[in-house]
Amino acid sequence: MSTRTPRIHLASRSPRRRELLTQIGVQFDTLIFRDGARADRETDETPLPGEDPRTYVQRVARAKAEHGWRCVGWRKLLPQPVLSADTTLEFDGEIIGKPWDAADAMRILRRLSGQTHRVLTAVAVCHEARIETGLSVSEVRFTPLTENEIRQYVDSGEPMDKAGAYGIQGRAGAFVEHLAGSYTGVMGLPLFETTQLLRRFAYPV
Repeated sequence: MSTRTPRIHLASRSPRRRELLTQIGVQFDTLIFRDGARADRETDETPLPGEDPRTYVQRVARAKAEHGWRCVGWRKLLPQPVLSADTTLEFDGEIIGKPWDAADAMRILRRLSGQTHRVLTAVAVCHEARIETGLSVSEVRFTPLTENEIRQYVDSGEPMDKAGAYGIQGRAGAFVEHLAGSYTGVMGLPLFETTQLLRRFAYPV
């Protein structure tokens, strides 16, 4: 009988997701996809025409998990479950992803200032021929932001790799006037949904 500690593959570069998995005691190996000009088309995060935010975020998370499982086979890695996640914002029915540049980050933050938006994070686990997903939806209201506050935050560099151009666990935590839902979901990995998914795959968490 094997006494090896159960592990999963985490298909994400996000340090926040690694920290959150560690927080709940999940043992994992990071599975890195190619990015930039050599990025795998299976992990393309471009929304499809007319795609609503719920469908979009679940499709992307599922695609990453399925591609991760294929990578496990190609790279001859241990055949342990692959976990992936994707986060997006919805504001006025529009999908808001990561900013293209500093100017785009400022534009996004001006729109969110003094308003309520939704943060959607989908989680997917794939193992062999089986895949399951979970979805966390939270509402976040920002306090009204001054132009100087927005500029200083963008100049910090923090918004550039984050959906909606902010990270609640960083300086932008001071912008959040109200949150209804999952704090860890807004961070990028809802721990309740993640735990429930892993348990369905018999991972002891």
